[in-house]
Amino acid sequence: MNKMRILLTTLLVTLLPAGAFAEESGDPLSPPPAETLNLMLDWYVNPTHAPIIVAQEKGFFADRGLEVNISAPADPTAPPKLVAAGREDLALSYQPQLHLQVDQGLPVKRVGTLIATPLNVLMVRADSDIEQFSDLKGKKVGYSVGGVEEVLLEAMLNNAGLSMDDIEPVNVNFALTPALISGRVDAVTGAFRNFEPAQLAQEGVEGRPFFIEEQGIPLYDELIFIANRNGLEQRREAISRFLAAVEQATMWIINHPDEGWEVFKGYDPTLDNEVNRRAWQASLPRFALRPAALDTGRYRQFEQFLFERGAIDSLTPVSQLAEDVNTERDSAAR
Repeated sequence: MNKMRILLTTLLVTLLPAGAFAEESGDPLSPPPAETLNLMLDWYVNPTHAPIIVAQEKGFFADRGLEVNISAPADPTAPPKLVAAGREDLALSYQPQLHLQVDQGLPVKRVGTLIATPLNVLMVRADSDIEQFSDLKGKKVGYSVGGVEEVLLEAMLNNAGLSMDDIEPVNVNFALTPALISGRVDAVTGAFRNFEPAQLAQEGVEGRPFFIEEQGIPLYDELIFIANRNGLEQRREAISRFLAAVEQATMWIINHPDEGWEVFKGYDPTLDNEVNRRAWQASLPRFALRPAALDTGRYRQFEQFLFERGAIDSLTPVSQLAEDVNTERDSAAR
């Protein structure tokens, strides 16, 4: 019996390729090292990032040979710049900002979608006298950052027969909810429909949202994955595997929302609070079920919308703004 074992072992060693042995560990079954992807979020971890966190926690990235390093920015405007500089492989950003960034010369490109609907709303208190958008005339409207938010606000006002001259814009930085609760402003724009209502409810205040897609704004993807356009070809295969893991996590969350919440909050104990619990439920229907898939018409329409409003200087082809990495990969393989 021992001779037979020795014979089989010798035969196995003879048939194995030389690369099957790890040079340093000496373990003949050591897997190849995982490929590293560095991902910067758009902000601190919250339920909108659930598919990423669940994919990490349940090993979906590792199953696809990836080691994903997740970081959060101190400055929410930094991620696209770091991707453009080659210091991050991927970053979370927003479709409206992507159009402006490309128009300004940043070599960034959408390669996937995390949140497939707008989250942006204009929010007022439910106990206010603002019952329709035209009631904003003469009111103070708070905002966080300029640029796209101002473009969207002006378009919504125009849709209601108003202009920016009919309101008083107030920069409240990122303190949207406190500004609305305190009465410093009558409305806030740039609020997220899955978070600000939960924050207001925690303070005993009911909000009334005005959904921007119902106020003359074209539909767009809220949260998107962006990569450096110039270095995309080298990372395409890894990004495709990354998005497959995100898709798997998304479907698992949809199928197991309660268990998904447990996995998500286990990532960081500070995530376990009532606002995040409410935001978790509100975020579930917003996740992209096919993260890699691209709606070219949506990007073309939003590009045209920004151009007509003077927010960008020229029209950029969708092929330079976004792509489906799986389609491009399959085309290259053929």
